[in-house]
Amino acid sequence: MSGRRSKPGATSSACLRDCRRHPTPSRSLTDGPRVTEATPPIATADAEHPEVRVIDTRAEYLEAVQALSRGEGPFAVDAERASGFRYSQRAYLIQVFRRGSGAFLFDPPAIGDFHELAEVMADEEWILHAASQDLACLREVGLDPARIFDTELGARLAGLPRVGLATVVEELLGIHLAKAHSAADWSTRPLPQGWLVYAALDVELLPDLRDRISELLEAGGKADIARQEFAAVLDRETAVRHEPWRRLSGMHALRSPRQLAIARALWTARDQLAQELDVAPGRLVPDLSLVAAAKAQPASKRELAALKDFTGRASRRELDRWWAAVEAGLADTEPPNMRGTGDGVPAPRLWADKNPEADRRLKRARAAVTARAEQLAIPLENVLTPDTLRRVAWAPPAEVNAATIGAAIAELGARPWQIEELADLIAEAFVEARQAPTGDSAEA
Repeated sequence: MSGRRSKPGATSSACLRDCRRHPTPSRSLTDGPRVTEATPPIATADAEHPEVRVIDTRAEYLEAVQALSRGEGPFAVDAERASGFRYSQRAYLIQVFRRGSGAFLFDPPAIGDFHELAEVMADEEWILHAASQDLACLREVGLDPARIFDTELGARLAGLPRVGLATVVEELLGIHLAKAHSAADWSTRPLPQGWLVYAALDVELLPDLRDRISELLEAGGKADIARQEFAAVLDRETAVRHEPWRRLSGMHALRSPRQLAIARALWTARDQLAQELDVAPGRLVPDLSLVAAAKAQPASKRELAALKDFTGRASRRELDRWWAAVEAGLADTEPPNMRGTGDGVPAPRLWADKNPEADRRLKRARAAVTARAEQLAIPLENVLTPDTLRRVAWAPPAEVNAATIGAAIAELGARPWQIEELADLIAEAFVEARQAPTGDSAEA
């Protein structure tokens, strides 16, 4: 809990709001990438921050829930994981702030059941920064928002050139927010006080930041676009990666199906051990070590142990495990395909040879979408994902017009505002590509 022990729930961010200077808008959204010019911060956000402590008992948790229920407005929420240290992506700290209540830091493994907090928060907006990173671990403990405001996504849509939390806070609120502990091991117990102050500030500043970004979105005529994008974040399903072992760093060094088979077997063995120990896989044996072993195709356990590039704290301790994986890869009767299973859409660099007309469609449509993104002052990938454009360009509707293109990109996840902005442009680009002389690539 952020605040003095003698006053549970007391806000610790009041001094920040009293002491900071507010930036004065100096440009319109169309004047350039910088939306505001904030006055230099007069102090770091953690200066003289009250003591912060973690709530790890049911009694304190229920007291905090009551305090949050008496607050007003949206809930600012953040979660800290132990990525890079643990296998699981569970939350090891959950922070919640509400005006009039204060900031509360909860220990999820100790508390377990969060249904009382979920009920209090159910009907209000939640403010998160980069919500897609935290939703899965929040849902794992029963905290599932019905409505969000994503300050990172909102900053993108507003046209800010950099959208990290510290950067946006300094840009829009004039406060310097240190991010020294973003890659810390949050499964550590007890958590150092400096880490807890950092975690509290991540939510204490979000309501003011939300209000400022909302003003920019309204001024730019993008409020409805933002609402649609925030809803899409909530509705987006977690992608299931096929053949995740192919994401090993350095895979380009493997040149044969047999080497791929060994890499797959080693990745699977490492993943199983990491899951058993709840340790990040790379902390056992790095990706590059697995790839080095797969490339070498050692003929014996002795050869595997002698590989100087096969390193990591579990590389020798679990040598029998790794050798068994190498043997399995060497004996695999169905080694992986060099190109992978794919999704039916080749890499764009191959289109000119495989499907010249699709290549022309993609390049003309991409140029049109890029131009529209610049007009809207929204990053290209937020106007339409490259994957969506590639898929519709590779396999367009039989009859090309705004209605059919709109339906096609809607099926691929496009929101109504994207269809309204782009369906006509893409349809026109496809028609032009069909009518263009052979050899005219209309390179974007």
